[in-house]
Amino acid sequence: MSTASGTGGDRPGDVLAAIREAIIEGEFAPNQRLVEADLSTRFGASRGGVRSALFELANEGLVERVQNRGARVRAVTRDEAIEISEVRMVVEGLCAAKAAEHITDEEVAELRALGAAMRTAVAGGHVLRYSELNQRLHLRIRQIGGQSAAAGVLERLRAQNVRHQFRLALVPGRPDVSLAEHLAIIDEICARAPDAAERAARRHLLSVIEALRSA
Repeated sequence: MSTASGTGGDRPGDVLAAIREAIIEGEFAPNQRLVEADLSTRFGASRGGVRSALFELANEGLVERVQNRGARVRAVTRDEAIEISEVRMVVEGLCAAKAAEHITDEEVAELRALGAAMRTAVAGGHVLRYSELNQRLHLRIRQIGGQSAAAGVLERLRAQNVRHQFRLALVPGRPDVSLAEHLAIIDEICARAPDAAERAARRHLLSVIEALRSA
């Protein structure tokens, strides 16, 4: 969980990152009011810094501002989660293809090691650990592919969708399905097969969409 409380994050980026992390990690529930005075005390920031952070988070889709009632955590509906995943399917496919084009031998070993760690986490029933490794894998694929513009888009989409993704991870049998899909993505990227890597990434996101529809 976030440990940003009381860290004196009065720089705009600090308080923005701290509030964003708390929302993503579930410390603030959907529709929960975000009171500027309380956030200022918690994160050691000025009211002005908190206000600016909330405006930015509203632009990112994590917060919504309600007239005469301040700000609250935005609740993402299942339909919105599906739409977000449809956009991710296209962009993640591009990132996987580019990663397959650019990956080095050292990065092949890194992705293989990540895949092995994910397999161990699922075998041990460690859902949180698997979720963390899942996010790390997607981040490294974006980085290896050198897709900085796509990375910004996907980070915002991931932040909005993280609660739905975690809920899916708790569905019995879902981690095994997800693991196989991620290992397939790793295999195609490490084989330096761009088209196959893109198809594998798209298949994974299509599976996520189908799981969301069934949830």
